[in-house]
Amino acid sequence: MMLPIRIGQGIDVHAFTDGDFITLAGIKIAHTHGLKAHSDGDVVLHALSDALLGALALGDIGQHFPDTDPQFKGADSRKLLQHVYQLILDRGYQLNNADITVACERPKLAAHNLSMRQSIANVLNVDVTQISIKATTTEKLGFTGRQEGIMATATVLLRQQ
Repeated sequence: MMLPIRIGQGIDVHAFTDGDFITLAGIKIAHTHGLKAHSDGDVVLHALSDALLGALALGDIGQHFPDTDPQFKGADSRKLLQHVYQLILDRGYQLNNADITVACERPKLAAHNLSMRQSIANVLNVDVTQISIKATTTEKLGFTGRQEGIMATATVLLRQQ
């Protein structure tokens, strides 16, 4: 039975490793570290993909793009998100809005907010006003507070086309 609206929630974390940039929402951001990951480690797009999949009970990104599969080594998460969103469209739904939160002490993300939102809007072919991204710290608590890694959560509302 198709319901007129569906909600989904996703979360992703990655540890920092050697490097000089991280990729968030498809945007390369200068940083003192990189992200340890099988793909590009884009926690924003991974959390968003999981939220989309969850909204329609389609599993998670690990089921669709296993980290044991060499074809996804270094994968551009924008392409993974495009594939996931096509699954949503194919089932008669579209994104109403997405609300994303990134938790990290550094890098500071305010200067990148609009470009990250626009990047996601471009991938999904939606208006930038449908994408919200907020950044927060964890007040130096936990693995993000110790600057060992980064976390993102995403919530989506889908509506029937």
